[in-house]
Order: sequence, then structure tokens, then C-alpha cells
Amino acid sequence: MAEPDDSLLTQTTDTEPALVVGEIKENRETRCEDTGMEEEAVSDDPTNGEEVRLSETNDEPEQSPVSMQEDRHLVRRTSESDDIEEEEREEESTEQEIAEQYAKIRERIQKSKLYVNVEPHQWPIIYSPDYNISFLGFEKLHPFDSGKWGKVYNLLKKEGMFCDETTVCPLEATEDDLLVAHTKQYISRLKKDISEGFPKWSISVAGITEIPPVALLPNYIVQKKVLRPLRLQTGGSILAAKLAMERGWAINIGGGFHHCSSKQGGGFCAYADITLALRFLFHQGTIKKAMILDLDAHQGNGHERDFMQDKESVYILDVYNRHIYPRDGFAKRGISRKVEVNYFIADEQYMTLVASNLEAALNEFVPDILVYNAGTDSLEGDPLGALSITPQGIIKRDMMVFEFARDRPKPIPIVMVTSGGYQRNNADIIAASILNLWRRGLIACPEAEEYQGKQEPSSSTSRQPEEGETAGETPSTSNADATTQGNRGFFRSFLGFLGR
Repeated sequence: MAEPDDSLLTQTTDTEPALVVGEIKENRETRCEDTGMEEEAVSDDPTNGEEVRLSETNDEPEQSPVSMQEDRHLVRRTSESDDIEEEEREEESTEQEIAEQYAKIRERIQKSKLYVNVEPHQWPIIYSPDYNISFLGFEKLHPFDSGKWGKVYNLLKKEGMFCDETTVCPLEATEDDLLVAHTKQYISRLKKDISEGFPKWSISVAGITEIPPVALLPNYIVQKKVLRPLRLQTGGSILAAKLAMERGWAINIGGGFHHCSSKQGGGFCAYADITLALRFLFHQGTIKKAMILDLDAHQGNGHERDFMQDKESVYILDVYNRHIYPRDGFAKRGISRKVEVNYFIADEQYMTLVASNLEAALNEFVPDILVYNAGTDSLEGDPLGALSITPQGIIKRDMMVFEFARDRPKPIPIVMVTSGGYQRNNADIIAASILNLWRRGLIACPEAEEYQGKQEPSSSTSRQPEEGETAGETPSTSNADATTQGNRGFFRSFLGFLGR
């Protein structure tokens, strides 16, 4: 295999020396920013100002130096003993608090309804028509295609891969579900901005979605039109991870909000769906080890922050453009194998890097599940990813990852989420890639294919059309399909590439 060109990347693992000086400084600043505290200056005084002084009064006889020294030692020993007892009490309190937190999390997971019943004839592919975001054109103010999920679904459906009856529709993640990973303070900020004087507006959500006018909308509208679709996708990721453990693989057509951590969102990521999906599995004892493979063009700083202290159980391999958002030096500490690439890396070298590092990662760490964040913003021409991977390269990349999971001595369950991508043709590429996985036998559901073969034309196509629809359309397809027609020739060219 060709050696990577050092001019195009910087590759490190957690066994290598610490970050460079600039990154250390950035990490220190970020850490202080996270805690809301400035760094404290270290005193030159070796006692650090903690020396104990005896009180002196005129009523007591003067003590000899020896007696005073003994008193100092006595006070110091007493102080040290008190400190030890206080530390032990704090440790007991901390352990008790942790135990209580874990008990609450387990209770929330047990009460959760996100693990819906999935019939054998349903594909482990998760989608809801309510994934898509559309409200007064606000979604067009961001380069992210907030309707791409419906386009992907409809392209796959039209190619005969599945129908509505063989697709799994997720439930929306509730607040209790979200609190399995998120803090109450963060969830509260999404409900309303905590800034004084703005109790009902959506400043926090405007920052996360990077759409400033959202701040002017009443929060109840933002909840319904922006955050609810993201909560549905989050529920989809949690369910997909469970299905992957049962079926060997699963795909959530949405999700992959890798910039969101338990305490903060950003980059159009409001909920930490990857963290939540794994927390559900860990707390139920379904898995003991997990690997996150993040091939979105951006650093996955959200899950890296969340699992920074869990590197023995969560291994993160992240391949990303080092020059673009978020440049989170502190979060890099959560990466087990880091591959930083420069602008406009192309197919051959990119594929070599992904293959060699994934092979090395799986030799170092054997996970019970592989979470694949399959962002398509690495595609050539993407205004934010700034890489140069061709559509064929994306399809080959996804196929290679699924082959790696399948071909291990013990096949690894894999769950794929679609993450970022900021061009109108991203939906076509995602759909073509999933079709390629199916036609090459890397994903399958014989029961679903048998069920579809026995069915007459889907009941969804034989019903009476509602007002505004034409015959053959359903609520789950009509809106997104209208925006897909213009790309159909582009999609067909991908099918030609697949050897159709």
C-alpha cells in the first residue's frame, strides 16, 4: 500500500507525544472557557500560603521555640487529618452522586419508548418524513440541504429497494431520553434563551443552526419546525444502533450530529445522537466496547468531548480537514487515532489513509459495534469541507467500511448515519451508495424482499390522493420528490457507475 504524503496530512495516535505547543495553548484556553474560570497564577511560595500560624495573646505565657515547634506540628497534623477526612467524605459524596446519576439514567432508559418493535419484514433502515426541515424558506439561509433525507428515501424507494411498509419509522426523542447524555442546563437553553430579557426567543438555537434570523422566531415555532425533526433523527440513531446489534447492520438516513456534546451544540447539530445511541447500549449492558469512525470532513468534536474519559471503552478514529471548523484542540484529546488532512486531498490518497488507519484501529481495538459517521461533505466542490473526493470515491469509501466490518474474524455490527454534506447532489450520492451496498450483498433483508415480492402495488399508491397530491404520491414522498426530479439524470449516472 502506498505511503501517505506527509505534505497532505498529519497523523497521530494516542500513543504519540502530546499536542504541539500551539494546540496545548488552545486546549488550556478552551478548558478554562469550558469551566467559566480563568487560569490561576501559581505562587512562587513553596508553602503556597498554607502555613498554619498560631494565635498569640498577652494572656498566655510565652512559649519556648521547641514548644512552639511542637504546637506547629500538632496543628499541621490535625489539619492534615481533617483534610484527609474531608477528602474521604467528598469521595463518598461523589461516588454516591455518580451512583444516583447512573440510577436515574438507567431508569430513563427503561422508561424510554424509542426501541420500537420492528417486524422481520422491515429493513433496518430508519426514516421519517418529518426528518425534513422546511419553514418559510429559513432553511435556505444555510448551505445544508435540510430536505436531503426525504430525497434519499424517495430515490431508494423508486429503485425498488423498499416500500413504506418495509421501512422503520422512529419515535421522537423525549426530554427524558435526551437527559441520558445531555445536561438539564443545555436542554433548558434550547427551550428558551437564558439571557435576561429574551425569555421566549431562540438565540441559542440560532447559534447552533448558524441561521441568525431564527433568533427572532418564538421558541415554540423553533421547537416544532427545527428541533423536532432533529429529535426524530436522534431517536432514529438510537433505534438504529439497537437494530445493528440485532441484525448486524443498520442505517439511519438522518443523524450524525457530531458537533454536539452533552453540554453544547453547534454546526447545525443540536442533539448528541451518537453519544446517546452508545449510552443506551452501554447502560443496558448490550456492549462493552464501541468504535466511532468519523469520515465527515469536519472534526467530530461533540462525541470526542463526551467520551474523552472513556477511551478504554470508546475508540474514536477521526479523519478530517485540519484547517476548517471546529478546530477544537481540547476535543482532540478524545481521539484515539487522529488523521488530519489538508485541503483538496483526492481519492487515491484519501482511500489509502482511511484503509490503513481503519485496519490499524481494528487491530488495536476490537469493538462490539462500529458507529460510522458517513458525512458526504468530503465531496469535491463542497463549500465547507474543502476536500476533493469524487462521487465514485464516496461510494467506494462506504463500501470499504462495510467490508471491513464484515470481514473481521468476528463480523462487527455497523450502524451508519449520514451526517454533513452541503451540496444539492449529496442526496443522490448517499442513495447511490446505499444501493451499491445492497447490490453487492453488504446489506440485506431477505424477509423484506420476500414481503415486497408478495405484495400488490403498495397500499400507499392505491389510496385516493389527498388535495394537492397526484395519484401515486404519499405524504411521505410528495414533498421531497418534487425537489428530486431535477437531479434524476445525475442519479442515473451513478447507477451506471454501479454497473446497473
